[in-house]
Amino acid sequence: MWWPILTLSIVLVVLSVILTGFILLHKNRGGGLSDLFGGGMSTSMGGSSMAERNLDRLTLVIGIIWLACIVALLVLYRLHPGL
Repeated sequence: MWWPILTLSIVLVVLSVILTGFILLHKNRGGGLSDLFGGGMSTSMGGSSMAERNLDRLTLVIGIIWLACIVALLVLYRLHPGL
C-alpha cells in the first residue's frame, strides 16, 4: 500500500513548485524584507487589477490543496507506521 503515499508525495512536490512560482509573481507591496535589499522602490497604485485578484485566488486555492496533501500524507503515515 505504498502507491498513495508516492502519488501524494509527487503531487506535493509539484504543488510546492507551482505555489512558489505564484508567490514570486505577486507584486511587491513594500514594507517587507525586500526593503532591506533595495526592493522598496515600488509604485503605489490604488486598487488591484483583475489579473492580480485572480492570482491571489489561485495562490489561495493551490495553498489549500498543498495543505490538504500534507494532512493526507500525515494520515497515511499514521495508518502505516512501517513505511
